[in-house]
Amino acid sequence: MAMTLISTELVCRTRTVTMLFAAAAVMLACTKGESRAPAAASDSTAGTAAAKPACAADNGGLTLPAGFCATVFADSLGHARHLVVAPNGVVYVNTWSGTYYGNGTPHAGGFLVALQDTSGDGRADVITRFGPTAQQGGHGGTGIGLHAGSLYAEESDRIVRYALPSSGIAPTGAAQVIVSGLPLTGDHPMHPFAIDSAGDIFVDLGSASNSCQEKNRTLRSPGHQPCTELETRGGIWKFSANRTGQKFSAAQRYATGIRNADGIAISPSGTLFSTMHGRDQLSSNWPRLYTAEQSAELPAEELLHVVQGGEYGWPYCYFDGAKKQLVLAPEYGGDGTKQGMCASKRAPAAYFPAHWAPLGLTFYSGKMFPARYQGGAFVAFHGSWNRAPLPQQGYLVAFVPMRGDSASAPQEVFADGFAGANKQPGSAAHRPAGVAVGPDGALYIADDVHGRVWRVIYH
Repeated sequence: MAMTLISTELVCRTRTVTMLFAAAAVMLACTKGESRAPAAASDSTAGTAAAKPACAADNGGLTLPAGFCATVFADSLGHARHLVVAPNGVVYVNTWSGTYYGNGTPHAGGFLVALQDTSGDGRADVITRFGPTAQQGGHGGTGIGLHAGSLYAEESDRIVRYALPSSGIAPTGAAQVIVSGLPLTGDHPMHPFAIDSAGDIFVDLGSASNSCQEKNRTLRSPGHQPCTELETRGGIWKFSANRTGQKFSAAQRYATGIRNADGIAISPSGTLFSTMHGRDQLSSNWPRLYTAEQSAELPAEELLHVVQGGEYGWPYCYFDGAKKQLVLAPEYGGDGTKQGMCASKRAPAAYFPAHWAPLGLTFYSGKMFPARYQGGAFVAFHGSWNRAPLPQQGYLVAFVPMRGDSASAPQEVFADGFAGANKQPGSAAHRPAGVAVGPDGALYIADDVHGRVWRVIYH
């Protein structure tokens, strides 16, 4: 499978913007009952034909390629994760809370948010929260999707389904549980998912550990042999979006050796792709084998073409972008050069600089952008925390041209400027978490620091 090296050179300009409408958006976002219900829409242009979307003078703080511009579609939504756009143009966002965000006080109202622009100015003027609230025991989540007239969302250890309303934008009926009992422990408790046209739902169950060590993230601790964690974690599981009451078990595993597939999507050809976050702490756990500088550049992040029964290497292997191959992990006898069993694992379709944290993935199938974007992948990089002593990187949205199931050209920075002046996880102004394409071809980008959503168009 062809692999494409991703350049680490970034084009970054820092901009700051104060949006005059932000306070109004926050007031609208409190509860479902406080939102204005629009007229029912029968197609993707309903409610938006009267006005041509205008873009902010500074693109909402983003740096974009020539010909593109952006508006801040919504702001202050909470920790916005993944998002999806319905055929009528309504944007649905899942937000999250809990230990991942320092157990801060959650926003009021439900963790799911429906957004609609009824005036056509590129800004949501109807913002409706729904679903369980924190007071009702809700925690929100990352995953969200659409299938057969229903909205699917991750809520804690479950994926639930809501029937979309014939009028209004927020579901009014109770949620149905599609699958429950998804693992919540360890390093990666989120459950992003993708649904194909046949109604198969593919769920990421990220690893509970960094590298399946006997003592997680500990100096010179060997790896479990075999890594029994792979029985229930570190892979993608398959369920049916059309059946309620399913229970998680090891039997539904679809693919394995994927440490954390936060970005997960169905390509235009109907095949499954995911990103993979590479492991951490090569030098801190194995200082005799790796320098701090090597650990900052290893391992590469990955874009995977996921097939049933596929084995992608974790925790036994990691991908070395300089060597362009999977190599044996030090927990399993590797020394930075040995390949061993890794020669038989599936290599990525593309790879990216280390520790950029690819959190969101979507394929472009719209008609608004130039033809070169057709079928390509947009990847939201949350940004690194562990590239020291080198500068932290990521905090951007990249575009990867695709041909079939592989990258056809090097990645390019599509949107930058999210972090602001300081690319550090604790001080970044915004961090990209999700990407989605609307029915008109606009690209939506979600941020999980302050809950901002941008709408990017070509004009």
